Amino acid sequence: MLQSMNYFLEKKMPLFIPLIVILGVTVLSGLSAFSHWVQWIFAFISFSSCLSFNLNEVKSTVAKPLPVLVSLIILQLIMPSMAFAAGHLFFAGDIYTITGLILMFTIPTGVITLMWSSIYGGKVGLTLVTVLIGTLLSPLLVPLTLDILIGAQVAIDIVGLIQGLLWMIVIPSLLGMMVNRITKGESKALGKKLAPFSKLSMMLVILINSAVVAPYFEQINGKVVVIFLLVFALACTGYLIGFFTPVMLKWDKSIAVSLMYTSGMRNTGVGAALAVTYFPPATALPVVLAVLFQQFLASFSGQFAERYLSSEKSVRAILKVGKTS
Repeated sequence: MLQSMNYFLEKKMPLFIPLIVILGVTVLSGLSAFSHWVQWIFAFISFSSCLSFNLNEVKSTVAKPLPVLVSLIILQLIMPSMAFAAGHLFFAGDIYTITGLILMFTIPTGVITLMWSSIYGGKVGLTLVTVLIGTLLSPLLVPLTLDILIGAQVAIDIVGLIQGLLWMIVIPSLLGMMVNRITKGESKALGKKLAPFSKLSMMLVILINSAVVAPYFEQINGKVVVIFLLVFALACTGYLIGFFTPVMLKWDKSIAVSLMYTSGMRNTGVGAALAVTYFPPATALPVVLAVLFQQFLASFSGQFAERYLSSEKSVRAILKVGKTS
């Protein structure tokens, strides 16, 4: 029953999440009073997700680290820089919106990236290593990137930000992996049982965070629409760079799919929680808007990659036949 429930949630999440955001900013906006729950809910999500991590799959990836390095450069250097440039281009002088855009594309890729990557044939070890490194380094990289790009222009609780990242994702993730190691992988069964509850918890986090930023949705104006389109365009750019970089380098199809997801997907639940807790509320808007389309974009990107790689394979086969005839 739990597996059926998990499968159902995986398939329906792209439909459920926009509805949850709408409920959070409208009739259930009172749930903002429970924002202090978010860190603990996310700690549970991180812990339960990492119970299934198989560290043996990391070995082959570590032996050939170039794809991981490329992914991290796109994820933590190229995309934050693009968000910084786009923010100043479209919202010059609006430091809170600029900060929100940078935060959106500085937070690490999430555990749910593993799900989408595996669905569309990505390389599990590569995705896993990138998620792990991004997660473990996030308490260092997120504050450092914001400090370099924003500096003292916005009052940021750096100590609180680091503590939030540690308690929400790093420590629970390490505990989950430790349990997996101690039980010699037997915790994977528990991880599968907890998977649907992790997804329901993620929806609850999104609902609460949406309620917190509800005041900014009271009047949908041109600025909100532009922020939405800009965040969407930047997210699409991350997917495209992540996908076509390994394609141009003629790497394996599975690597292309993994890099597409690790470069395009962000842990928006953590991002929204951080923005709401440690930043002025206006900075949360770009992250919450990204929640609206992230699962839909992940699904669409997987279908795009499948069709592109299939058509490319067909063209190569035709060219090969032409050469031999």
